[in-house]
Amino acid sequence: MKKVLILGSGLVAKPIIRYLLKKNFHVTVASNTPDRATEMIDGDPRGEVIDWDASEEMKLDSMMAGHDIVVSLLPYTFHVGVATLCMKYRKSLVTTSYVKPEMKALDALAREAGVILLNELGLDPGIDHMSAMRIIDHIHDHEGTVLEFYSFCGALPAPEAAENPFKYKFSWSPQGVLMAGNNDGNYLHRGKVMNIPTIDLFKNPFLVDCPRAGMLEVYPNRDSLAYVDLYGIPEARTLFRGTFRYQGWCEIMDEMKRMNLFSYDPIDMTGMTYADLLSRQLAVGSNQIAQGTEHRAQDIPHHFTTSPLHHGTTVPPHHGTTALQWLGLFDNVPMNRTLASPFDVVSDLMIRKMTLGDHERDMIVIQHTFLAGYSDGRKEVIRSRMLDFGIPGGDTAVARTVALPAAIGTEMILKGEISAVGVHIPVIPEIYTPILNQLKTMGIRMEEEYGLPLSENIS
Repeated sequence: MKKVLILGSGLVAKPIIRYLLKKNFHVTVASNTPDRATEMIDGDPRGEVIDWDASEEMKLDSMMAGHDIVVSLLPYTFHVGVATLCMKYRKSLVTTSYVKPEMKALDALAREAGVILLNELGLDPGIDHMSAMRIIDHIHDHEGTVLEFYSFCGALPAPEAAENPFKYKFSWSPQGVLMAGNNDGNYLHRGKVMNIPTIDLFKNPFLVDCPRAGMLEVYPNRDSLAYVDLYGIPEARTLFRGTFRYQGWCEIMDEMKRMNLFSYDPIDMTGMTYADLLSRQLAVGSNQIAQGTEHRAQDIPHHFTTSPLHHGTTVPPHHGTTALQWLGLFDNVPMNRTLASPFDVVSDLMIRKMTLGDHERDMIVIQHTFLAGYSDGRKEVIRSRMLDFGIPGGDTAVARTVALPAAIGTEMILKGEISAVGVHIPVIPEIYTPILNQLKTMGIRMEEEYGLPLSENIS
């Protein structure tokens, strides 16, 4: 029986554990929360739990030697260390995280060891790559070119659960959501490179109407420019990867960024209340917080006015002040902190008040839109969409769509169905075709529409 070592038992671990156990693999879950891992194994005799912390390198060394493959669900900062140890024992590795330069640098060693380090095999990144490449390869196979490509993805509460001022709840790593908001945004629009510094990331969202999900905001997701090469579309004049949120999120986040509430820089918070912190960030007295936030709101540029992707849509009224007050940043309540960063305080408040309830649904929305051109002068818009909902009291949509692609990829590697070696993401047919086909049987599918009129394009 093949043996799988899974590192971590966080929010997305259960579906991959259950999938691999049902496929008759022995699954060892190494976790610093062994009770949670034990619940996920649910008494299956093929499952095993080891109490392990990511700092215990020698213990990891001994565990790895006795397994056939490693799946790391740890924070991305641990992946390179795990991958390096995989090289020692010639074990393949699967992660759902972005490939960092340090991971890419292991490509030659992985090839020499004859193993694959398969990363970005989750939702975003993951399903977004695979579903996009299926259409890109289709266009190229029909002697076409990708003129424009827009890819949007969002993990959101289902509409009925989006009742707080942020219209957002966490169903995956809360810190990861907020840290992504501290990135810059870079994309290509009609041949022009657009560089959006992090301070401006939320200033100019545009709206996309998604059936059953409603009108959603989109803002830039990291560096879209890298995907010109990764997706093999040097001909593209527009390439934009964005994140979906409900309307109002970008306005609130922009206001919070302008107050430097997502700063990682530690400050002495001894004896401070939440209101003290906010007044410090606003540089006003604690009795002037409301006026200070309103003043900041009035200074925020009107959304949609400068974005090259402007659709002429309207903007909801400013409600950042209401959101901050609801979050608790106006409260004269002691924070009971010493040295901490505003990011720590804000993220803890958001986690406390914005975690998806056990009996609430989350929602995954993906949309790709292509403008394709052909040698005969014909053009078409191709659109691919997915809407997936979590199961109240069961697996979240995030957990399923992140974990199951990794589970299928792990199974394929163990069965020798992937011949590629080295550092990879799932952009080759050998990997993406069988995974997408298997996901479809599990109710996770992209609905593709071909031959749409040019009026259906994003810009």
